[in-house]
Amino acid sequence: MENLIERITIDPEVCHGKPTIRGLRYPVESMLELLASGMSIEELLEDYPDLEREDFLACLSYASKLAHIKSIYRIAS
Repeated sequence: MENLIERITIDPEVCHGKPTIRGLRYPVESMLELLASGMSIEELLEDYPDLEREDFLACLSYASKLAHIKSIYRIAS
C-alpha cells in the first residue's frame, strides 16, 4: 500500500495552494471539518464518490503530522 501522505498534494494552481486530495479540488481542511462534524468515512464516500477511503485516512494522517510540531510561538501583532 502506498504511503497515505502521498495522496495529499499542494499546488499553487489548485485551491490557492491549500493541501488537497490527489490534486483534486477537495481541500484537506474541508474534509477534516466534515469528519470533525461527525460524518463517517462511509457517509463521505457516498457524498464524494470520486474519493476513496484512503483519501480520508490520508487527511487524518496529514493532520496528525501537523499536530507533531515542537513549539508554538505567539507572533507579535
